[in-house]
Amino acid sequence: MQTSWGSLYDEILSCERCELCRKIHNKVPGQGDPNTDLMFIGEGPGADEDLQGLAFVGAAGQLLTKMIAAMGKTRDEVYICNIVKCRPPQNRVPLPEEAAACLPFLRQQVALVKPKIIVLLGATAAKTLLRPDFRITREHGIWEERKGIWFMPTYHPAALLRDEPKKKDSWHDLQLVMEKMKELGIK
Repeated sequence: MQTSWGSLYDEILSCERCELCRKIHNKVPGQGDPNTDLMFIGEGPGADEDLQGLAFVGAAGQLLTKMIAAMGKTRDEVYICNIVKCRPPQNRVPLPEEAAACLPFLRQQVALVKPKIIVLLGATAAKTLLRPDFRITREHGIWEERKGIWFMPTYHPAALLRDEPKKKDSWHDLQLVMEKMKELGIK
């Protein structure tokens, strides 16, 4: 399964494993520091991401940039990607088969980055990577460790834009991430 970044991006850009690729402008593989200890995984590209081919560049992305800055990091110092690499129509939640089609790409990204911490942004990321019955409102802020990687589920920035009071909970979750970074010696 181990591959290079170049071959992985080529695979993503030529992928036709599901129907999502039929009506998009750009695939959105992800970007950032390929050697970071801190990775952020969201649901899927939105309209702005589809147009630019970059993850988290719209309104939710601007909020994510601020969240990362509040943690003392820049976007260039972390790796940011999504469960699916193509925009679902009308920004709907990716179907299970669409997420499954992209999962090998995500696994390769995680294998290449080798993060110590992954922040799961929203229910879709948590349901896909932790368990299908995951409930973000109940289980955000609770660490899960798998194969030496610490997973922190929190609210998706788009949810924070729709429901401002959740920002307090999300900030608490990110403070837990910063504590874990110190504990693990991540700068």
